[in-house]
Amino acid sequence: MFYHVKDLQFNARVSRPDPRFARILLEAFGGANGELTSALQYFVQAFSCHNPFPDKYDMLMDIATEELAHLEMVSTIVHQLTKDLSMEEIEKSGFGPYYIDHTVGVWPQAAGGVPFNACEFQSKGDPITDLFEDLAAEQKARATYDNILRVV
Repeated sequence: MFYHVKDLQFNARVSRPDPRFARILLEAFGGANGELTSALQYFVQAFSCHNPFPDKYDMLMDIATEELAHLEMVSTIVHQLTKDLSMEEIEKSGFGPYYIDHTVGVWPQAAGGVPFNACEFQSKGDPITDLFEDLAAEQKARATYDNILRVV
């Protein structure tokens, strides 16, 4: 079903560790409007379209797969931002509580520390309703990325 290309679509390069930015960027990974939420929303919506709308199923599966690629890029950046941190950097940046729970492993949560929750995405099985949910989700994701850019 999936073919993993070993090279990232866009090469993520971080010049130095930055646990503060990593904590903020976790929102794009596992937050309510993050890439994991988007990927799962498109996947579960696709399952409802398989029989009556095979072309919609294929489209939603393609979008879900693209969202997984975004998830890979964001998680790669978070990993690079937390790689080789000293305990002093971890404590000084406020990254300590995350470190205690996950060391520097990439784990899906919002920037505020709220764990990923499947209640964040929607699937009704009605193509029109789901399309409106998708449009809203994409706008919320855009606003989230805008907020991240303003903060950093």
